[in-house]
Amino acid sequence: MYSSGFKCLLKSALCASLLAMSFVASAFTEGTDYVVLEKPIPDAEKTLIKVFSYACPFCYKYDKAVTAQVAAKVADTVTFLPFHLETKGEYGRPASEVFAVLIHKDQAAGVSIFDEKSLFKKVKFAYYAAYHDKKERWSDGKDPEAFIKTGLDAAGITKADFDESLKDAKVQETLEKWKASYEVAKIQGVPAYVVNGKYLILTKSIKSIDSMADLVKELAAK
Repeated sequence: MYSSGFKCLLKSALCASLLAMSFVASAFTEGTDYVVLEKPIPDAEKTLIKVFSYACPFCYKYDKAVTAQVAAKVADTVTFLPFHLETKGEYGRPASEVFAVLIHKDQAAGVSIFDEKSLFKKVKFAYYAAYHDKKERWSDGKDPEAFIKTGLDAAGITKADFDESLKDAKVQETLEKWKASYEVAKIQGVPAYVVNGKYLILTKSIKSIDSMADLVKELAAK
């Protein structure tokens, strides 16, 4: 039998524990830190999706300093998936096609898209640098072949290889899935981070990499 004093101690410890749990549970709030999508992205349980565009300066900044770090911290909780937004930029559709092909080439090679050897990563930053740093516009949408060549040169693959790979059913399936990006981007623009396909993180409320990772984990557990 426990003494009354020990029972009180246990009760106090339990109360303190419950209070701590309550505090943690209320660390993030709907409407301030995230919103629930009216149209969830299908088949996206246990994922962290980043909707991005090669033509978005903030996507570039987040990819340089935030995305990989957060993805690494939540890798045991969710799978990171990039979704390119084809409705932004003069070459949105060609960019999506190039990215989709390279992501599948990385997967086939067993290379993470965050690895320095990743074709997707090389080309993504090649486009970012060309568009944002060098102000390249590839004839303002009138020369898609030149735009595609920039990406293929960075990846070290031929146009023939690209054209053939683009026909792959898995690549086409990815492009179809990415169409959901438009409805997400309409809410707060890009970059847009979505957890489990239904919780959109409000980027204006992100305070640090650690807090964003904590939010992703919390939302993934819902």
